[in-house]
Amino acid sequence: MTAPLRAPGGFPVVGIIGGGQLARMCAGPAAELGLTLSVLAEAADASAALVIPSAPVGEHSDVEAVLAFARECDVVTFDHEQVPADVLRALAEAGVTMHPTPEALVFAQDKLAMRERLMALGIPCPRWVAARTAADVEAFGGDVGWPIVAKTPRGGYDGKGVRVIGSSAELTDWLERAAAEDSPLLLEEKVGFTRELAVLLARSPSGQAAAWPVVETVQADGICTEVIAPAANLDPDLAAHATEAGLRIAGELGVTGVLAVEMFELPGGEFVVNELAMRPHNSGHWSMDGAVTGQFEQHLRAVLDLPLGSPKPRHPWTVMGNILGGEHPDLYPAYRHVMARDPEIKAHLYGKGVRPGRKIGHVNVSGDDLADLRERARHAADYIEGAVQE
Repeated sequence: MTAPLRAPGGFPVVGIIGGGQLARMCAGPAAELGLTLSVLAEAADASAALVIPSAPVGEHSDVEAVLAFARECDVVTFDHEQVPADVLRALAEAGVTMHPTPEALVFAQDKLAMRERLMALGIPCPRWVAARTAADVEAFGGDVGWPIVAKTPRGGYDGKGVRVIGSSAELTDWLERAAAEDSPLLLEEKVGFTRELAVLLARSPSGQAAAWPVVETVQADGICTEVIAPAANLDPDLAAHATEAGLRIAGELGVTGVLAVEMFELPGGEFVVNELAMRPHNSGHWSMDGAVTGQFEQHLRAVLDLPLGSPKPRHPWTVMGNILGGEHPDLYPAYRHVMARDPEIKAHLYGKGVRPGRKIGHVNVSGDDLADLRERARHAADYIEGAVQE
């Protein structure tokens, strides 16, 4: 495996396992910080490999490929949470510096482990249970009321690995697979929430932490379509308590790097924690253009134990709109049109092939008028998707 070219002056090499858009969006901040990035990419044309010169091809599940890659890096971090436990163990045994550590990452990889740990910490969560049989499912549904939410403990994202069910009969295939793998399912009550919120923060190995404002995330079919930063009309006490919970989770779990804590806001000014992600996150893409320090720069600072930057917003409001794949694979003409129509829009495309429903980019726009910003962000995203032509 070819070693990445190192910058003079003693600047480190940061290795990222996984070549997706999160790794790609670290490229600009890394250059500005004087760092060298190296990415273990799934393919030569992976999103990050298109913009990062050092991008050897290898699978995150291949122990030898990952070890060979890590030997050329000063610190290793992750584009996703799917690196298998045996690979993480091999990296640790080889003395590789990883952020987040495997001990922390397990709580983002395994939803059952996450629920158990958060409950032990007294962090509010939906009522839940681990289920192995149809009888377990029926008992839980009878206890909390139907419908309920079923989740696979590992591997789900963007609505995958999640089902809202009205009876155990709708889980027959999952229960059979769970029995074969000796791995229970996670069942949760279906929470009657007001809206979805996210707390995004970063924590360094030395314990410094910084949090961005609490944001609102808007979902459609399990996929985030819009982020409003900060969340509008959010009670200051709820914002403070949610941020405090996020910082406590990061400290108690020993998280290093960026942590996203996804929450449900409940009637009456309460919240419950839904998910954790230990990496830059869709809910923080607004910060690239809307905060003094964006999440990708902050993640690099954190994993290198550099002093963290200010998370302060640059504007009263920033709106992020996700661009999902549609029926039009030729994005560049639409991209040019959006830039001409609204010069204040910042469009970020990921270099990914178009597939219906796939995240292929996002737009950010900042200013004083929230309703106007939401309309402009949605129009720009829809135009690039091909949903509108005017």
